[in-house]
Amino acid sequence: MPVEVEGFLALILHAHLPYVRHPECEGGLEERWLMEAITESYIPLLEVLEGLERDNVPVRVSVCLTPTLGSMLTDGLLQDRYRRHLERHLELAAREQERTRGDPDFAPLAAMYRGRLERARDYWEGARSDLLSRFRGLQDRGRIELLASAATHGYLPLLGLRRETVRAQVAVGVEAYRRSFGRDPSGFWLPECGFNPGDDEVLREFGLRWVVLETHGVLFASRRPRYGPFAPILCPSGLAAFARDVETSKQVWSSLEGYPGDYFYRDFYRDIGYDLGLDYLAPYLPGGRLRCHTGFKYYRVTGPTDQKQPYVPRLAEEKAAEHAANFLFNRSHQVEYLAQVMDRPPAVVAPYDAELFGHWWFEGPRWLDLVLRGIGRGHRLRAVTPSDYMDRFPRNQVAVPSMSSWGYKGYSEVWLEGSNDWIYRHLHLAADRMVRLANAHPAAQGLTRRALTQAARELLLAQASDWAFIMKAGTAADYARGRTVAHLAAFQRLEAALSATPPGAPGDAVALAGLDPAWLEEQESRHNLFPWLDYRVFRSDWRGPVLTRPGAEAEPAPEASVPAGG
Repeated sequence: MPVEVEGFLALILHAHLPYVRHPECEGGLEERWLMEAITESYIPLLEVLEGLERDNVPVRVSVCLTPTLGSMLTDGLLQDRYRRHLERHLELAAREQERTRGDPDFAPLAAMYRGRLERARDYWEGARSDLLSRFRGLQDRGRIELLASAATHGYLPLLGLRRETVRAQVAVGVEAYRRSFGRDPSGFWLPECGFNPGDDEVLREFGLRWVVLETHGVLFASRRPRYGPFAPILCPSGLAAFARDVETSKQVWSSLEGYPGDYFYRDFYRDIGYDLGLDYLAPYLPGGRLRCHTGFKYYRVTGPTDQKQPYVPRLAEEKAAEHAANFLFNRSHQVEYLAQVMDRPPAVVAPYDAELFGHWWFEGPRWLDLVLRGIGRGHRLRAVTPSDYMDRFPRNQVAVPSMSSWGYKGYSEVWLEGSNDWIYRHLHLAADRMVRLANAHPAAQGLTRRALTQAARELLLAQASDWAFIMKAGTAADYARGRTVAHLAAFQRLEAALSATPPGAPGDAVALAGLDPAWLEEQESRHNLFPWLDYRVFRSDWRGPVLTRPGAEAEPAPEASVPAGG
């Protein structure tokens, strides 16, 4: 007999990395962020999702692949570099097997890592280097729902002094989604879950149905939510806002109170990249001397001590099964209670960074697989997407969510504090000037059009929330500051030439104003994000998907179908 559904679990995996592409330098530390994430998170997650499909497990999850990540995953240069990265690590794996030969603790682990790398290589080759198409196929077959996100993961609450800026981030993100996945998105991942009242109106312009907010964004709405965080509220614009469940998040995310900190799980920080000699490691380190994580980690968490015990996969597997059962037990009791006090099944929303699974929490993909298979065996909890829930329960309470984020203390402190507050005067001034340029050049052609589009691209890249976050974290602060300054400096150089070019002047007039065409070509080649980008997305009267390839004939902006934003 079918099991009565008491509640819904909406698992949402947010996969994001900043745009890191340096043609001039292969194997840099920042480029390894992508390489590590592909091997340790994205391929394992695809294996889990495709395994669930193969076994016909009746569950659905949501996945967000941000535009910057999607662009890197489909970039030929980075795809070739990932293949070479895998080859180097397979060579290191063979050396590690030889080095640990005869060691009863470490030899099996070296063999395990070599097997995982070989499997990643086989998957990469089977996918023809195109992981994005694998995600698209899962969506096309109804197994997952893919979300759109902002163009460069800009933190919208601090960029919205001009509505054109928010609209540009959203418009380019939605267009990137359409081009990657061949359809319009329903859900939208707000970078850092950052919501500012009024941004919902921009999202609705593009037909988006729902977003996810931090818990207090819904709880502190203009009206007290009748169902708390366990059902969406509707903004007056019609956008649905789902709230993150606190308990579910803490159990999985927290390294202190959650599952990943268990003493039997693999320790992330103890890596041969810091333990072994430089002479041995040099061929596998950036520049041959910069110590970093290699992925070869032989110890378990053990506890709050430097004296780590060897990692034992069998014990970690047992813990993953135990924690999956515990998660399902807790969710069952949670929805059982909520179902008694609600007139509809509750929605427990569980959003996580996708990179948690496999990269930070080595056993995470296995845990996820066990949880979803447990639900699929006839559990009273059903795994759905927020769109599925909205289809079933379209009528919801109307209220305006509060400004909020999922950052430290729940507002904007992470992205606006002493280490990074200096960036905003420059970002806001550049946005003002970009809007002015776009308004002044309604139909630019030739070199002028290319310069305007590259100015828009540089501004979008400077607006990425990652740079402020990294400055706050202090992990690669010099790199984040350098990227911010470089993009703003490029924008200023373009803006100076464009401001000296009268509207309607010949397309190459910008060169006469001092812009070197060779330098522009170099910038376009190095930062080739969104090759179809059109600068007019920053126009005050812009509406609709008027995003074309550089050099294409300019199209008139369609008439506004909604009132212009402020």
